[in-house]
Amino acid sequence: MPVKIKIPHHIRRIKYKLYLSLMLMLIVIGVGIGGYMWLSDDYDWIDALYMTVITVTTVGFGEVHPADDSLKIFTVFLIISSIMIYGFVLSVFTELMTNGQIPEYFKRRKLQKKINQMKNHIIVCGFGRNGRQAVERLHSYNKQCVVIESDPRIIEELEDRGIACIKGDATDDEILLKAMVEGASFLITALPSDADNLFVVLSAKQLNPDIVVISRASNDSSYKKLKVAGADNIIMPDKIGGNHMASLIVTPDLVEFVERLSISGNTSMNLEEISVDQLPAEYTGKTLKDLNIRHKTGCLVIGLKTPDKEYIINPDASLPLEPGVHLIILGNSEQIKRLRETY
Repeated sequence: MPVKIKIPHHIRRIKYKLYLSLMLMLIVIGVGIGGYMWLSDDYDWIDALYMTVITVTTVGFGEVHPADDSLKIFTVFLIISSIMIYGFVLSVFTELMTNGQIPEYFKRRKLQKKINQMKNHIIVCGFGRNGRQAVERLHSYNKQCVVIESDPRIIEELEDRGIACIKGDATDDEILLKAMVEGASFLITALPSDADNLFVVLSAKQLNPDIVVISRASNDSSYKKLKVAGADNIIMPDKIGGNHMASLIVTPDLVEFVERLSISGNTSMNLEEISVDQLPAEYTGKTLKDLNIRHKTGCLVIGLKTPDKEYIINPDASLPLEPGVHLIILGNSEQIKRLRETY
């Protein structure tokens, strides 16, 4: 459901004053036309409109018809009234031009309209070290992202970079709704506090039970709680870092080889994932041999994930390409490029 930005009180007040100014100007013009036509039989509505305009604007043109005492008194009243209204209108426009929060409001309103149109996007809660890395990688794959962040300086940075963002607390349901959590496919919560991540997981799953949630955790006890709360995947950066350090001692060459693998970029070796559902319909029900990826692109199919989430390493060429199957493919940057162009 699209979310509307609430109009701040001071902007509602200025908006009310603008409408009031316009209404007062119309009333003055209406009273002027009616007064000239009522006080003199010589004036039709065009003459009365002309006299009213030159009177309220004080341009100093002469009368259309000679004015008696009643018309002169009415004209004086009309001039004084219009001057008072001009002063009020000028004060409203001065407040409008000098209020720096109004451009900010319209910028946020435009951004919210953009977010409202997103479907199957990714929400990233927190733009710290982990959140920043996640957004950078997702953008390299042209994925639609919405970042939720509370730090005004980071929000300014995101806006300058053209990244869709919402300022607020990700643990607040209203903020998640502004990020269109109900239509999102994935949510990454990378907040520094495990308790906040837990709240985000609970709220996101309540608002959208089908959303896939990936959460950051600092310790094993938080890991278990996040799992119970509904997190689909939990990442512990400190644990991963410690394992990586130990691996550099135990299996340094293997670690170096794995580090050379990348899922994007121009490195010597790249990994790519293809879903059978994304392939042309002619390949459904065929085998890896029929797909002939090696001959067409030079890439190698090194793994396969079945619809039952079972991983098969170095799959047999006779395996059928059933709906829901995902292929894990290895190749250099040029081969991966040909793969994307071919399939």
